Amino acid sequence: MLPGRTHWYGISQALVENEDVLRMWRSATVIAGPTNEPGPALRSCRDMPVADEVRVAIASDDDVLTARQQARTLAVALGFWSVEQTFIAIAVSELALNILQYAGRGDIVLSEGEQRGARGIIIEARDEGPGIADTTLALREGYSTSGRAGLGLSGAKRLMDEFELRSERGKGTTVTMKKWVR
Repeated sequence: MLPGRTHWYGISQALVENEDVLRMWRSATVIAGPTNEPGPALRSCRDMPVADEVRVAIASDDDVLTARQQARTLAVALGFWSVEQTFIAIAVSELALNILQYAGRGDIVLSEGEQRGARGIIIEARDEGPGIADTTLALREGYSTSGRAGLGLSGAKRLMDEFELRSERGKGTTVTMKKWVR
């Protein structure tokens, strides 16, 4: 990683030499083969430098899709298998949808992490909405204040290796999730 680089919606030209990978980042699409394993462009990017941080502002349904695609793309670059890529994308989608529904706007920040020699993805979802009154209750599967299925926070937690929820009434909520390449 190159220190001090923050990127909105993609990765800078300076970090990428492979044009296929650059196009993938710019279009926020994942190039996969017929078996859902990474195609040649993605296999070649697994050992490439990754941006320190990808930040996606969440204010519309389109932003939810962008955050999901950027998370999946970073997961591919870090070497996660296709099922884990899907878990990461689902978890990001759930958090981004929660931001939209409960706060109206916020940010999803994606970055690379390292722990005991393992690479991983760190996802931080934050908003300045009303906050969550009871975080323990909010993490209980099936609990919902919206009338939906109540699987968002609890489902995201189940899909990731680490999950932390911090919320303060009237000031907003921050969720930090981590998943490590095995």
